[in-house]
Amino acid sequence: MVTAAVQAAAAQGDRSENAEYTYGKRRLREIDRRVRFLRARLDGMVIVDQAPADRQRVFFGARVTLETELGSDVCYRIVGPDEIDMASEYISMDAPLGKALLGKRLNDEFRVELPAGVQTYVIVAIDYPL
Repeated sequence: MVTAAVQAAAAQGDRSENAEYTYGKRRLREIDRRVRFLRARLDGMVIVDQAPADRQRVFFGARVTLETELGSDVCYRIVGPDEIDMASEYISMDAPLGKALLGKRLNDEFRVELPAGVQTYVIVAIDYPL
């Protein structure tokens, strides 16, 4: 669709003063740059299709249930930054809470600096659904 628009703009004649042509070429470069970025990301990705040997520690892919300092439970699934889905209670391994959880053990208590302030949690359950 973008290439067709660039072709149509190029067919109009003088390209030096043709805004549609200039914009279309710029858009094509942006698309090419994004495709190169995504290809590079795909080359480095690894499919995690089995649980780790130590299921008492938090690793990538874990579903973790935390007890807050107020006594309520919250559940998060540790996922990659490209898999975030707020409705499914996924949390990125790059988020402050995700980083703080990685490597922790069942029943560990920890504090983490979040945008809402410092929060204290206890890990009450770790599960690895596949």
